[in-house]
Amino acid sequence: MMVELNDLMALMRSRRAIRRYEDRPVPDELLEQLLEAAVWAPSAHNRQPWRFAVLTQWDDKARLARAMGDKLRHDRTADGDPPEDIERDVQRSFRRITGAPVVIVVCLSMADMDVYADERRSAAEKQMAVQSVAMAAQNLWLLAHGAGLGCCWLCAPLFVPKLVGEVLGLPNDWEPQGLMTLGWPAQNRTKTRQPLHTRVKFFSKKN
Repeated sequence: MMVELNDLMALMRSRRAIRRYEDRPVPDELLEQLLEAAVWAPSAHNRQPWRFAVLTQWDDKARLARAMGDKLRHDRTADGDPPEDIERDVQRSFRRITGAPVVIVVCLSMADMDVYADERRSAAEKQMAVQSVAMAAQNLWLLAHGAGLGCCWLCAPLFVPKLVGEVLGLPNDWEPQGLMTLGWPAQNRTKTRQPLHTRVKFFSKKN
């Protein structure tokens, strides 16, 4: 299958993290297409360690946002941060989660991954699963952007994976990695990147 490279590059370069959305739903058929794109990502050993919990009801999103906000408040209070800064952070987090028509909790499962007796290889296997899940999320994000949707990745579940799992009643092997908020964009954003040569080292063939 041939794809116009300029079109694909334009899609990648125009993708942005969108945090504000219109108050209208994402059709179920489109949501299923996005998840289908996610599961066609490459994965270590083709074990497909990704798992997705999809929240579309406000009550579910609010329940999760409140629980995460309570933990955020507790942790930042223990850090000695100013109360007004803490509340501002908690409320911002609540708005971001509940203000999205769709919230996808992206998880990984080690259930089908290889098992090793030593810590070194076990850690590498876990990292392989993390990388696989990240590629699935990127697939979803790019197709969402191509369909005119906005998306944003929130890393907060990494700080409270057990809490997220308990609040949502997820299977024990589902390890939350992040939240993807999703909806029709209500903002435009611009972004820049550092020059390519500052991030790449080419190894040229010797003459």
